[in-house]
Amino acid sequence: MTRTSGDRAPGPSRRWRSSADVPLDDISKKIIEQLQQDGRRPYATIAKAVGLSEAAVRQRVQRLVETGAMQIVAVTDPLRVGFPRQAMIGIKCDGDLGEVADQLAQMEEIDYVVIAAGSFDILVEIVCEDDDHLLEMLSRIRAVPSVRNTESFVYLKLRKQTYSWGTR
Repeated sequence: MTRTSGDRAPGPSRRWRSSADVPLDDISKKIIEQLQQDGRRPYATIAKAVGLSEAAVRQRVQRLVETGAMQIVAVTDPLRVGFPRQAMIGIKCDGDLGEVADQLAQMEEIDYVVIAAGSFDILVEIVCEDDDHLLEMLSRIRAVPSVRNTESFVYLKLRKQTYSWGTR
């Protein structure tokens, strides 16, 4: 699957840029849409669909990845790769939300961090090996300075997860 700006990022060090940081022309958007349908689609096939040479598509894809507009990753089923416990954690904070979000993003088990409006200041998604691991992670999250409280939403069954919403 292809992830585009705003999606969860694999690994603790990946930071997403705002979509405003990387203006996309219609050709780049078409390339992204092709890769959202199949992240392994050959450059030659994409080239035919968007009207460019294979080399031009390869260069554009490289630029899209380098600028953070998208990334190409294998999206796994956490249950099948040893992470049977997933949860969304709502976090209320005091202080600088960006600083708290950056600290949370450094935790390997957290795969999604978003500063939000509403009941929670920050939402994080977490993948864990078991309930003890989840409990340990909640302790680590609550130990971050400025975290006031948390609320956990444990996932019981994943019914849909897609990354093929296209571009605008």
